[in-house]
Amino acid sequence: MKRLALLMLFVMLFSILAAGCGQRVGQQAKREEKQPTVQVSQQPSAGEAGETKPAPLSPPVKVTVGLKQVVSDAGVLIGLAKGYYRDLGIEIEMVQFNTGQDMINALGAGQLDVGCTVTASGLFNAMLRGIPIKIVADKGINVAGQGYYRLMIRKDLAEKIGDFKDLKGKKLAVVGTASLDEIALDRVLNKGGMTTKDVDLQVIRAFPDIVAAMSNGSIDGGMVIEPFVTAAVSKGIADPWKDPSEYDPDAQTALLVYGKSMLEKPEVAKRFMVAYVKALRDYNDAFFKNIKQDEIISILSEYSTVKDKELYKKMYPVGLNPNGYVRMKGIQMDLDWYKQKDLLKGDLKAEDVVDNSFCDYAVQVLGKY
Repeated sequence: MKRLALLMLFVMLFSILAAGCGQRVGQQAKREEKQPTVQVSQQPSAGEAGETKPAPLSPPVKVTVGLKQVVSDAGVLIGLAKGYYRDLGIEIEMVQFNTGQDMINALGAGQLDVGCTVTASGLFNAMLRGIPIKIVADKGINVAGQGYYRLMIRKDLAEKIGDFKDLKGKKLAVVGTASLDEIALDRVLNKGGMTTKDVDLQVIRAFPDIVAAMSNGSIDGGMVIEPFVTAAVSKGIADPWKDPSEYDPDAQTALLVYGKSMLEKPEVAKRFMVAYVKALRDYNDAFFKNIKQDEIISILSEYSTVKDKELYKKMYPVGLNPNGYVRMKGIQMDLDWYKQKDLLKGDLKAEDVVDNSFCDYAVQVLGKY
């Protein structure tokens, strides 16, 4: 009987202790539930990385890039040469296209991952049809006072064509219509109160051929890009005339575009942009800060179509945003131009065609330049 009483006493004590522990555990759980979630800011301060370098993809992923290996493709070419893409598990395969429309078709069909291109009615109309293509980064802008893409005037006519209004009726060439090239010339003419309808517009499909046409006197001027600007000046064929900052200061000259297949692989797309922006910074260091310029010139002379190392020191440099972002105002201006010319089959805003999230990610990883 005594043992039974002791056993019952033990059970009662154990129950009281267990209830007390359960109450303390429940109170602790409630306290933990009330604790606020700590959020780490994703905005890096200048020059500091906002997050760690992403791990390389494993196994490596092949990314096809459509380009012409011009100097404005520096973000791809430098990154390829210096192993920035490889270090993140990306294998670059460069693909050449005859026309911009061929590239747009391949991007939309998922046959090409990344395109180095310019704005065109075909690009935007593809977006209007619901084809998943996005402008994701800068690939070329004019630097004030050093425009690498500009209207050039035949050397023997430069003094006679001193102002914008003097362009009226002149025979001027572009490499294509319904694209950036016609837009750029139209904006030059707008400064004189004219449009491309007020000149004898010629379509000559290659920049070297535009320079040759000026050389033989068959045209009066044309929209020309580097290195053909410097070549035409050095040979006394053409005059650089006015700087683009006077007639097209907000232009977004060239673009990096992600196609359907890239947008469906966000981890690949983000890593590609980290490597791309890192290479853009090397380019800016070299040509605007004179940091390791010889190294970058050696890379570009090997990987791009411009092989003459001395020419790089004479050319107007391509402007490439070291943080990657495009000029939204320039994109909107192009959209408005296409709409005014009835070249768009619907309404688009810059925010509809540009996805800045990949540049945001790259800047978080690398810090602001």
